[in-house]
Amino acid sequence: MEIQREQMNVVIVGHVDHGKSTLVGRLLADTGALPQGKLEAVKANCARNAKPFEYAFLLDALKDEQAQGITIDTARCFFKSARRDYIIIDAPGHIEFLKNMISGAARAEAALLLIDANEGIKENSRRHGYMMSFLGIKNVAVCVNKMDLVNYSEETFNKIKTEYTKFLKEINLEPQYFIPIAAREGDNMIGLSKNMPWYKGAYVLEALDGFKKAASKAEQSFRMPVQDIYKFTEEGDDRRIFAGRVETGTISVGDDVVFLPSNKSNRIKTVESFNTPTKTQASAGQSTGFTLETQIYIRPGEVMCKVKEKLPAVSTKIKTNIFWMGKQPLVKNKRYKLKITTQQVPVILSEIVSVMNASELSSVKKDHVDRHEVAECILETMKPVAFDEVGQIAETGRFVIVDNYEIAGGGIILASVLEGKTALSEHIQKREFEWERSNITPDKRAQKYEHKSALIVITGQIDTGKQRIAKALEEKLFDLGKFVYFLGLSNRLSVAVDELKDKTLGKFEHIQQLGELAHIMTDTGLILITSITDIDDYELMMLKSLNSPNKILVINVGENQFSEGAVDLLLKANEDTAIAIQKIVDLLIKSVVLDPEYFI
Repeated sequence: MEIQREQMNVVIVGHVDHGKSTLVGRLLADTGALPQGKLEAVKANCARNAKPFEYAFLLDALKDEQAQGITIDTARCFFKSARRDYIIIDAPGHIEFLKNMISGAARAEAALLLIDANEGIKENSRRHGYMMSFLGIKNVAVCVNKMDLVNYSEETFNKIKTEYTKFLKEINLEPQYFIPIAAREGDNMIGLSKNMPWYKGAYVLEALDGFKKAASKAEQSFRMPVQDIYKFTEEGDDRRIFAGRVETGTISVGDDVVFLPSNKSNRIKTVESFNTPTKTQASAGQSTGFTLETQIYIRPGEVMCKVKEKLPAVSTKIKTNIFWMGKQPLVKNKRYKLKITTQQVPVILSEIVSVMNASELSSVKKDHVDRHEVAECILETMKPVAFDEVGQIAETGRFVIVDNYEIAGGGIILASVLEGKTALSEHIQKREFEWERSNITPDKRAQKYEHKSALIVITGQIDTGKQRIAKALEEKLFDLGKFVYFLGLSNRLSVAVDELKDKTLGKFEHIQQLGELAHIMTDTGLILITSITDIDDYELMMLKSLNSPNKILVINVGENQFSEGAVDLLLKANEDTAIAIQKIVDLLIKSVVLDPEYFI
């Protein structure tokens, strides 16, 4: 049986025209990786067109790439050494194509970073170094190319090595190798060059073979971001399948799992897949589904983990390295959307620790991050997210930021941050400080209206009867002479969010508006009743905070979708109106909103 050879993905990066494609073409030619006759065919084609032969032509296969003489998209090719098989990703160097470069580099386990010995370190050389750092790539070799153009000068090589090493140290990147090469001439490519007897280190192929592979994804802690939940009802099938792609780790039937950030736990009952034999296990890279031993309510975006393994962090504040590609600058307190795996949450830039000035090899303090700049930042999400530090598990340690429906930035998570004050708490504190009230106190209003104020939130899924109950409650309290108002947001919220297209940000905006409106109306002494579809624990917590210090009561109709203690009253789906109203009135009396002495 043939033994499976080890594979490694290597990305080639560097400033435009510093020789990336030439290096790859030379590697393909010198390791015998080209199809038979390919090298001769390319040379013959160059001769027919009176063009000098370039090894880069072996790689730049796209017509528009050869016409422009630049690499536009990431290309992939393969070659072998005695130790392993390599998949080489040649990434573009032009600043306009940095998105393409990042998408290529994100798949890499190692990197060769090229610098032209004749031109020296360029701004993009520094940006690409930062890319390697914040993508968490540890296997890095810096190749100082075109040494033939500087007469193989050791002094020139050492000068570039000293300057670039200082820069890389500042961004916490330590290359394993610094290699002087002339890719076109084959110097220090698959063996040491006689043209540089002063260099005694590793040549390029030797450096590649010296890179260590990380543990396989299947051996890491289990992580499966939940993509969706499917419920079956026909022919007696009552399965609820939690589906997604296993990013890392392995899981089996009977394993105890926990979903984060909700912290709900359960046990795997079955492993589900479409049109395959019965499975009892799933591993990294597989898209699959699971049923659980008991029914729980979670939402897409949760991360399923194994209880006995190291769990991801859960926080609303994260320390990050960000590379910004948006047309508009990244600015403080503007609302963006953060995407980590299947999690999508509103996020703001809380603090800019430093911005890397790629031109001057230094960090600077700024109040915004411009296009193509890299920065260390603190981000604050509007609800908790589950994540790993990128050095631990890269798949759950990388993110993108969406601005105006476009991916405008990407980055890695360095650590969680002790929360302290949040943007919401600071907003509420400022609001209360600036709020000028009259001499009519809440107690005076309660005596006048013969009840205390409250926000009554009646929530549940569609077609559970919650809006019918809410309207009936308003009529009941109004007939009793209470100061009451019903504001139904179930349909309005859905419509408005659809109009905004971005449901993540649109829903958040409307929850915030409801909280501010509720605070005003309950401050007047009103009993405000609202019905909401599809709200989670964190959005409910946001409502409570915005309505603070006024009272809020939560009534869930149908299947309970909240964590323990979040709901004040549970009603059955489509419960009889009279019975439901009586239960709510009892709750209002118990909660000292209504005084039984005045309630007839």
